[in-house]
Amino acid sequence: MSNDVSNDVSNDVSSDLGNDTDGAMDIDRFVARYIAVWHEPDPDARRAAIARLWDVNATETTEAARYHGHDALEVRVTEAYNNLVRDSGYVFRSAGDATGHHDTVTFTIHMFPAAGGAIAWTGRIVATLGEDGLIRDEYQFTVAVPSGTAAGTRATAEDFLRRLGEGDPDRIAELFAAHVDWRLDWPDGGHPAVPWIRPRSTRADVADHFREVAAHHVPEKSAGTASSVLVDGAEAVVLGDIRQTVRATGTPYTALCALHLTVVDGLITRYVVYEDSLSVAEALAARPIRR
Repeated sequence: MSNDVSNDVSNDVSSDLGNDTDGAMDIDRFVARYIAVWHEPDPDARRAAIARLWDVNATETTEAARYHGHDALEVRVTEAYNNLVRDSGYVFRSAGDATGHHDTVTFTIHMFPAAGGAIAWTGRIVATLGEDGLIRDEYQFTVAVPSGTAAGTRATAEDFLRRLGEGDPDRIAELFAAHVDWRLDWPDGGHPAVPWIRPRSTRADVADHFREVAAHHVPEKSAGTASSVLVDGAEAVVLGDIRQTVRATGTPYTALCALHLTVVDGLITRYVVYEDSLSVAEALAARPIRR
């Protein structure tokens, strides 16, 4: 989509709990925090993140070993970061299949080469949580790497949406191939009120695109929804809307949109946007535009 979508332990955990009266957890947010721990390069931040995810007496069990308590988990996570992320250049992504009930959540994660490539490892996580939302017991199972491309496509699409919500243009661009087939439902000449809606072709162009979008809007009022993510092999279609407020005029707008992604070796190679560009242009121009 051409626009951005949208600490202590108790505060961080409560942010993952919904506002429903039954205290339902925001599982996707929980999984995002879980994955972020394994990518954290700073030892102090990593230690704090572990304390915000696992109970002090938590146990993680893998095929090879069992880890009990924060000290053991810190050694475990640090070794994984050093060996897999820092030294070998891998990244972890959610498969987008998180689910749970009562005190148990389960989800799948994939490990990809950060520079692009096929899934190198897939794991299934099963975790039981305490009333405070912290992991008490976790079991990690290595499962067969999917033979097709649909799982990898969904993981990349879900990661793209998460990074879009975070709003870091360079991190968003990391998910794109060096050369991108970038298409918009807009004339090649664009419109003077909407400078970012124009052809792009490189990873650097992608970062510039999202940087320009952010520069023209109020970041605190940027939001959006992805109501559906449909995957067929290497193709993904995201259906949703964009809600923004123009920085220069204070004008809010909502634009329906559909996004078509093609994913090859874990990277987005084709990016096609179908959106209500007229609403965007009118909000930026602060006047109706001749149809």
